[in-house]
Amino acid sequence: MIRHLVLFKLNEGIAKDDERALAAAKAFEGLDQQIPELLEWQHGFNISPREVAHDFAINSLVADQNALQAYATHPAHVAAAQLWREIATLVVADFEV
Repeated sequence: MIRHLVLFKLNEGIAKDDERALAAAKAFEGLDQQIPELLEWQHGFNISPREVAHDFAINSLVADQNALQAYATHPAHVAAAQLWREIATLVVADFEV
C-alpha cells in the first residue's frame, strides 16, 4: 500500500475563500467515487494558525505504484490538479504503509 500526501500553499494574494481556491477544493470532492484505485480519500483546508502550515491537503491510499499511476493520470484528477497548479505550489510525499 502507498500513502499519497499532497500539501498546497496558496500563492500570494489568494485566500482560501477566493473563488479559485473554492473551485479547486470542490474539484477534489468525490474523486474517490470516480477513481477506483483510491482506497482512501481525504482532503480539506488547513485549520492550523502556524506560519509553517500549508493551506490545503490531500491524504489518500492506493494499493501500489500501478494504482498511483492510474490515479495520477485519471482525467478527473488531472483536471482538479490543474486548478491547484494555477493558484498554489505543492509538495508531495508517497510512502509505503
